[in-house]
Amino acid sequence: MNLSVCEAKESRLSLIKRCLRQPLLHFLVAGFALFVLYGGLHRSTVNQDPQRIEITPEVVQRIAISWLARWQRPASEQQLQALIDDYVKEEILYREALKLGLDKDDTIIRRRLAQKMDFLAEDVASLREPAPGALEAWYNQHQDQYAPPPLATFHHVFFALDKRGADAQVQAQAALKGLTDRNSGEGDAFMFKSAYTEQSQDQVARVFGSKFAVSLFQQTPGRWVGPVESGFGWHLVWIDTLAKPPAPAFETVAQQVKSDWLSEQRSESKRANFDALKARYEVVVMMPASAADVAAIQTERP
Repeated sequence: MNLSVCEAKESRLSLIKRCLRQPLLHFLVAGFALFVLYGGLHRSTVNQDPQRIEITPEVVQRIAISWLARWQRPASEQQLQALIDDYVKEEILYREALKLGLDKDDTIIRRRLAQKMDFLAEDVASLREPAPGALEAWYNQHQDQYAPPPLATFHHVFFALDKRGADAQVQAQAALKGLTDRNSGEGDAFMFKSAYTEQSQDQVARVFGSKFAVSLFQQTPGRWVGPVESGFGWHLVWIDTLAKPPAPAFETVAQQVKSDWLSEQRSESKRANFDALKARYEVVVMMPASAADVAAIQTERP
């Protein structure tokens, strides 16, 4: 009998734990907390008389804390009074704007409120701590983004544009046919080096230009390729190696991994919460009869 009771308790406990892990529940709890907080602050200035504004001690404290967080020092009496005056001005203008319906059909306000809902979902995700081993597992799945860039070791034969003019590419193409091994080939003097060891794509781009660098790192090592264009002319290139260094040890990038993991969690939280919210709605889109109607509407807009 006691065993059955224990099993029932464990089953209920397991169910509760599964529920607590649901992102939608986290979102709703955080939303409720925000609602309670906002409600308390909002009641500090809004009361039964719409023409009366009450600045309660709670509001004054919030204003003072906001100043302290921004400037890292307490506000003086004069500064605090000026902040309260600004708050009253904002509250008056806010109420008058609502009376005029300025919040209706306003794209900026709609977008801002939608962003706040996204921020709420992100905040919920930020509260989570990764389970033991979760970061290591995530790192193992995303090692490529932490690995150093590939490195190229190569040398080249140069055909100068300022010396050969429009014939530089044609002459480079003709010379390519006569190259038999990595040590063959003669060209023009190059203002930098003729051979480079373990250069990243960015390093190659700084010398030869981005177009040359992109083309170089798309080639297969162990043969002559080209002609490849740079800002100086045309090049025939022999690539010895395109080596990809190993990914760093997890311990050396653990902080960056956690930051990236949290970023992914925030994105997933936003997506999951939006999907849950969208499921509550029936979305009906009634398009104009034709694309011409859409174009006509856009043309008529001032």
